[in-house]
Amino acid sequence: MLDKNFLWGGATAANQCEGGYNEGGRGLANVDVTPHGKDRYPVLAGKMKMLELDDEHYYPALKSIDMYHHFREDIKLFGEMGFKTYRLSIGWTRIFPKGDELEPNEEGLKFYEELFKECHKYGIEPLVTITHFDCPIHLIKEYGGWRNRKLIEFYQRLVTVLFNRYKGLVKYWLTFNEINMILHAPFIGGGIVFEEGDNEAQIKFTAAHNQLVASAYATKIAHEINPNNKVGCMLAAGNYYPYTCHPEDVFKAMNLDRENYFFIDVQSRGEYPKYALKQLEREKIDVGMTEEDKKVLKENTVDFISFSYYSSRTASADPEVNKTTAGNIFASIKNPYLKASEWGWQIDPLGLRITMNMLYDRYQKPLFIVENGLGAKDVLTENGEVIDDYRIDYLRAHIKSFMDAVELDGIELWGYTPWGCIDLVSAGTGEMSKRYGFIYVDRDDAGNGSLKRSKKKSFTWYKNVISSNGENL
Repeated sequence: MLDKNFLWGGATAANQCEGGYNEGGRGLANVDVTPHGKDRYPVLAGKMKMLELDDEHYYPALKSIDMYHHFREDIKLFGEMGFKTYRLSIGWTRIFPKGDELEPNEEGLKFYEELFKECHKYGIEPLVTITHFDCPIHLIKEYGGWRNRKLIEFYQRLVTVLFNRYKGLVKYWLTFNEINMILHAPFIGGGIVFEEGDNEAQIKFTAAHNQLVASAYATKIAHEINPNNKVGCMLAAGNYYPYTCHPEDVFKAMNLDRENYFFIDVQSRGEYPKYALKQLEREKIDVGMTEEDKKVLKENTVDFISFSYYSSRTASADPEVNKTTAGNIFASIKNPYLKASEWGWQIDPLGLRITMNMLYDRYQKPLFIVENGLGAKDVLTENGEVIDDYRIDYLRAHIKSFMDAVELDGIELWGYTPWGCIDLVSAGTGEMSKRYGFIYVDRDDAGNGSLKRSKKKSFTWYKNVISSNGENL
């Protein structure tokens, strides 16, 4: 049985749903200039420089589903489903358009204040990600993004403003979304664009270090401003399974898991794990660690561990086996025991329970599932309905799995916010057609459509799940 105060809800990110990129004094961010189409991945990876908008590309984030103008209507629908929490993110450039100003943009602050008040109107507790793949373009051009320690100072200024302004409105905070993604998609994860001759590993780990220090400062400031604030880290999770029981496959899977756990090891335990220090030493990487860094990391660990889970992954040490399948920017070998989504993501409900146990065993801190869902092509019937039984089946199996983790394994889980509770732009592909929501939004991959909202079959199903606290699946 889940706790009666279990936080059911849904999740979005500003860069994938908000739009209004040039309204309310907002500045240009990395997410705005990430195009749809063949150039998207090279831009995400920091391999193709795109720091301005041009006429040759379509940029889906500029308007997205225009939640900037529709948030009241959208939150009302979330309230109708019975959400106890709504995970959303703040666009950095709404608050500091360039990122390095001394004073914030009042219009941007006001927008989120109204949005949070609207949540409270329906009894919804906001769960706010401070940085969900947002980095002001100015900070990339002027300072090189998160490779530069100056961004720690700008981030401290940002969070101080947020914690003061939204004291009493927001209690749950996440510092960086999927902080481990900086190693896989450095432009979106940290505003990193590589130049010729760059030592990419050095830059990625320096940027990661700067974010970890910034996150620790944010945790410190949050607790100083309001001791009731709960601050979490956020990991793109999903355990690696060894492809066979060959010891080399097991070792490969362990090392790939560590690549992701490294960030949470630091945020949850307050210091770099020995395996990471050894790796940095071997690769002659100096992240610029200071004594002050060590102190702030050690003294300001997170209150809870949040994570996204879509699928498990499989690892092999055999180059012949390494024929990859798609996944959330992570490449993974096909697991012969699992079905996959239309986009090749492996569907593994038990993998969620396994991942939760691994995280809880490792950290002994409360967990929060802040993303989980099925991206699929939804078809409107003649009556304008979406019969998305496939989404219901996916979510039902995963809810059963996390309830087993709570009831049978004794894991402390605070809440569950499925990803894309309303259709939005996919972070990986930039598509609208890869839909996740309980709410259909009339918009296509080229940006056409009325933006009309309509309830899918899963809307009513999820409403019943929440009202029964997970008993009615």
